[in-house]
Amino acid sequence: MMNITYFELEEWEEHLLRRLFPDQDMYTVQESLNADNVAAYLKTEVISCSVYSNLTAPILDQMTDLKLIATRSTGTDHIDFDYCRDRGIAVANVPTYGEHTVAEHVFALLLALSRHIPQAAQRTREGDFSFADFCGFDLHGKTLGLLGTGMIGQRVAQIAHGFGMNVLGYDTDTDAAGDFLKVDFHKLLFDSDIISLHVPSTPETRNLLSDAEFKMMKDGVIIINTARGSIIDINALLRGLNSGKVAAAGLDVLPEEIALHEGAKLLDGSFARQHNLETVIADYTLLHHKNVIITPHSAFYTKEAVERILKTTGDNILSFMKGSARNIVNCA
Repeated sequence: MMNITYFELEEWEEHLLRRLFPDQDMYTVQESLNADNVAAYLKTEVISCSVYSNLTAPILDQMTDLKLIATRSTGTDHIDFDYCRDRGIAVANVPTYGEHTVAEHVFALLLALSRHIPQAAQRTREGDFSFADFCGFDLHGKTLGLLGTGMIGQRVAQIAHGFGMNVLGYDTDTDAAGDFLKVDFHKLLFDSDIISLHVPSTPETRNLLSDAEFKMMKDGVIIINTARGSIIDINALLRGLNSGKVAAAGLDVLPEEIALHEGAKLLDGSFARQHNLETVIADYTLLHHKNVIITPHSAFYTKEAVERILKTTGDNILSFMKGSARNIVNCA
């Protein structure tokens, strides 16, 4: 048996995991793996974590027995792939688990923005039942642009049609098809009232939406991002919000979201070396912007999706231990 540690597990998730894999010898903790606690896990052979464990080379270099990283996510941009390849550390992911879950969160954000739900709820909580300043807009008849038309994007399109929306889709995969009108990138920017992002974090998608792209959009466009924070140039988004080009944004991800969890270390020298402080400040500014709703990378987080994630992760680990690895996404 291998030494397995699961990071970032809530108590109910641990109970579920142990029910799914009663014979798996595992150690579970609620904290993420980071530079401050890695010394306690140096002999771990298998780690499972979410995106909040930032697995950099300096952290991984101390874990000399590590053989497998089983991330509980589809994206792997929190893992130093080059280091893992050079060290022979395998990386396994969860390729699918939440197309319905994330797509529904897209509309939770969109409806909260369109009907000013957070502000209205706070006002009534304070005893004021006036609805002045809360005039919203219908989704019916609006054009939704999908940047990325994989399984999640396709599910978003299906839900959008239920609201009577027009749906445009752009994807680098020319064979992508679904319940949307395929258009090129620039036409999607020009014609969409609402733009929702569903592409992975890659060098090609970094700052996919920046100043030039925002200038092409309709005045008063709505931006929804449940994909990865690096896809949007966050300072360009702030400029768009402040100018009115962007009416509102619903964000489940930020480019320096891990840094926000470590905000108490903001003035620490090592923090400054590991994070882009200008971006961190922009993230903090967005947190308090009146036309922005930010959720804590929780679009995936339903009981059903978590069960699927834990089941796939446990299976990934078991198959690796048996020599028939599955869902390996690097060349280790």
